[in-house]
Amino acid sequence: MDLSWLPPELIIFLTGASPISELRGAIPLAVGFYGLPIVKAFVLSVLGNLLPPIILLPLLGPVSNFLIAHFLWARWFFDWLFARTRKKFSPRYETLGELALFIFVAIPFPLTGAWTGSVAAFLFGIPKRKAFVLVFAGILVAGLIVSAATVGFISWF
Repeated sequence: MDLSWLPPELIIFLTGASPISELRGAIPLAVGFYGLPIVKAFVLSVLGNLLPPIILLPLLGPVSNFLIAHFLWARWFFDWLFARTRKKFSPRYETLGELALFIFVAIPFPLTGAWTGSVAAFLFGIPKRKAFVLVFAGILVAGLIVSAATVGFISWF
């Protein structure tokens, strides 16, 4: 799909908001492919990565409950999603409590970002405001780590 007609800033914002790449993919894309300055790449990626928790934290419960009550496929999907998230997050949560949510989002590994962190916060009953603060802090730290790695990697070439 040709997205060359979209401004690079919008592509980076949307990449930061996407569930697989999040800012872990958006920052290197912004700097390495589009040649954006690292500060601009960081800001756009963080803002994009904040979009999912803003939407997911207040709506995940009501939407999942509605879909599960009305559609069999939704029950299967949410059972899979919630089981997967519990398996990945439970050991950390049992050891570190709510701080685990921050660490889980902050460490820039695949599938440990704002999307999964928001689902984990919902599953473990972390209050929405506290969850948002913890996820936001994790996004900032992950963004700093990815930015530092991106600048360091690009300076080698």
